[in-house]
Amino acid sequence: MSIINLDYLAANPLLPEVQEAMIEAIKKNYSNPSSQHQLGDEAAAALQQAREQVARMINSPVPKEVVFTSSGTESVNHAVKGVAFSNAEKGKHIVTSNIEHNATLRTLRALKMMDYRVTSVPVDEYGLINPSDVADAIRDDTILVTIMHSNNEIGTIQPIEEIGQITQEKKVIFHCDAVDSVGVVQIDVQKLGVNLLSFAANQFYGPSGVGGLYIRRGTRIWPLLDGGVQENNKRAGTENLIGIIGMGVAAEFATREMEFRIKHARKLKQKLIEGLQSRIEDILINGHPELSLPNLVSASVQFIEGEGIVLMLDEENIAASTKSACAAGALQASHVLLSIGRDFADAQGTLVITFGRDTTEAEIERFLEVLEEVVQTLRNMSPLYIKAMQERAEGVALS
Repeated sequence: MSIINLDYLAANPLLPEVQEAMIEAIKKNYSNPSSQHQLGDEAAAALQQAREQVARMINSPVPKEVVFTSSGTESVNHAVKGVAFSNAEKGKHIVTSNIEHNATLRTLRALKMMDYRVTSVPVDEYGLINPSDVADAIRDDTILVTIMHSNNEIGTIQPIEEIGQITQEKKVIFHCDAVDSVGVVQIDVQKLGVNLLSFAANQFYGPSGVGGLYIRRGTRIWPLLDGGVQENNKRAGTENLIGIIGMGVAAEFATREMEFRIKHARKLKQKLIEGLQSRIEDILINGHPELSLPNLVSASVQFIEGEGIVLMLDEENIAASTKSACAAGALQASHVLLSIGRDFADAQGTLVITFGRDTTEAEIERFLEVLEEVVQTLRNMSPLYIKAMQERAEGVALS
């Protein structure tokens, strides 16, 4: 039996067209794009084509504003540290939120060791930021606001355009971690009003190990890597040309298929949520009911642990996750779920289900059937569940 993949957030499978483009690029045996000869010129042309494809996907009118990196994590590090280091004379204060990705949180933690100060704004029960909280947090010495576009654990999409208007009025640089949004939903850097935007190819059917950082012209940012003048002197090191070519093709298909992908994902998401709520009692759907990624469902199954569910699903050839791959292995409860008001027990019982363009309704139905059995099996062994059912029965009897 083939595996049903419901963990697209960890890494999307490569599109066949992306595979073909990368294999063809390998066969061409491209030279270094910086080399000053014919082979170098051919490589530089391929690099430029990919840059234009990616720029169109995020509506950047100037392809040079796209800098290729090794990952979304590198892009976030480059944006946050690069702005911090290049603007330290103005101040050392940064504004962020309570539910950012570890790439942002740990980068900020490193900056705190260098005497940078961070204000983290809260979110509501849906994981939504109030833009006025961001405005209130900005001070005279604030040099950066960094807020994610969509959350990788609950899917909530933030009011980035409103926050962008605030940062423009206050003349503060604005970075947006859009790793889980670019290529999944429509992203327009002009409308969002961001100075910097991080993203990664493996979230829209491109190769892992390739990322991008949009840097608006005029934004002061220090290079993260020292060395040559590649990427318009923004990122030293010979470019991963084969991976970048794959990213460019993936970006082109994402632009072309965006409407279809969103429509398909929303249909699957509705079926999944309705199935979860009808088949399983005591389940909590996390994230905003409307302002959220179309390809992600976060559900807290009460009284049992998510790791047990994932292991039993895997035995039935179904791949799902309890949290983002970047946080896998962490024993503590998710900071995102705690921030939206879930208790530790519910946070530990959370599944993150993500799907893609090739996921079928039959696969969703199969998942729901198996999950229902898995949950009941685990709950029958759960002291928490047994106690809760006894207390519930006693309450009914007394009434």
